[in-house]
Amino acid sequence: MKSCGVIVEYNPFHNGHLYHLEESKKHAEADCMIAIMSGNFLQRGEPAIIDKWHRTKAALHGGADLVLELPFLYAVQHSDYFSQGAIQTLAEVGVDSICFGSENGRITAFTEAFEHMNKHQEEYDVTVRRYLNEGYAYPEASRLGYESIAFPSGSIDLTQPNNILGYSYVKQILTYAPHIEPLTVLRKNNHYHDEEIHGTIASATSIRKELFEEKRISEKAERSLPPSTAEVLHQYKGSHGIWHQWEAYFHLLQYKIMTMEESTLRCFHGVDEGLEYRLKRTIKEAATFHQFISSLKTKRYTWTRLQRTLAHILVGTDKQETRVLLRETPPPYARILGMSDVGKKYLRSVKKEASIPLITQPQQLDHEMLDLEARAAAAYYSVLTPERRVDQLKREYGPPVIHS
Repeated sequence: MKSCGVIVEYNPFHNGHLYHLEESKKHAEADCMIAIMSGNFLQRGEPAIIDKWHRTKAALHGGADLVLELPFLYAVQHSDYFSQGAIQTLAEVGVDSICFGSENGRITAFTEAFEHMNKHQEEYDVTVRRYLNEGYAYPEASRLGYESIAFPSGSIDLTQPNNILGYSYVKQILTYAPHIEPLTVLRKNNHYHDEEIHGTIASATSIRKELFEEKRISEKAERSLPPSTAEVLHQYKGSHGIWHQWEAYFHLLQYKIMTMEESTLRCFHGVDEGLEYRLKRTIKEAATFHQFISSLKTKRYTWTRLQRTLAHILVGTDKQETRVLLRETPPPYARILGMSDVGKKYLRSVKKEASIPLITQPQQLDHEMLDLEARAAAAYYSVLTPERRVDQLKREYGPPVIHS
């Protein structure tokens, strides 16, 4: 059975994601589509608009056959660790190819960029370190590093977010699992950061903005979503009373930061270079999450970097524990969130050959990364009513979503 992996967040699953899944299946000539999806917190440090179980349902309705969870530790990280967790997990479950969306659309541009970087790695590293020492944020220092080694004409534009992630995927594939075929699909009609919906294919950012502003699924938002996603979004808000966003967590974050000593804050992943003092000083003057992060943001501390750090503070991610766990390769397990009949068949064919445990419930394995996952779930559901929170925390230990 030929399989193709995709690396996703589905926040929420929209028509662009549907197009990507369908095109990936065609490009790869795959029988089984395997999505590895971030859990309840995402790469840019945001809580997902609806939880991983409901996003899994939408993914299965949209054509995924198997949905795996990208653990919190990898999901809320910069592109190198994010891609490491995703690519290595997909490799361990035996995918034949991995297909990602990009602004470029040509896989040779990515492989050529990888070869060029290998030849100029030292020069790139020296340039990035220089700009970091001058106070630049890592994304900007990286961009200047790429400029310094003059990628060949026709190569990828590494200022574009999906190209950056795509390059990280290709780097991981060619380094860790060169037997996997990398593929890419050209993104249609929108850019990752577009904040307005135009037509039936829109960015997830613009869809979330519309949903939060309208507090309902407007006609404009509905046109950009498959009917199954609109239904799942409606169900989630009806039963849970919320679509998740950072503002709902601000009072918890504020309490945590204000009642902690600087020495305790310093122990959380992402709190570096004296950031603990800035956090303590700024939190007292903010009435909203937006005010808080706007005041915190500097040339060095980007919005995304700060959101990741705040997610780790909320969850309680220990800095030393993180360093140890991120050195563990391959990832210690693959958790199955959902599957179709095709996905079940695929699992039966690869389970004996997989070198890491394939688990359907966290109680099947004793590992620190799963303990962190439990804390992430507790943090994510902390804004629900007590009754609903209890139900959802029990669901964390339940079986995968089955789609027939």
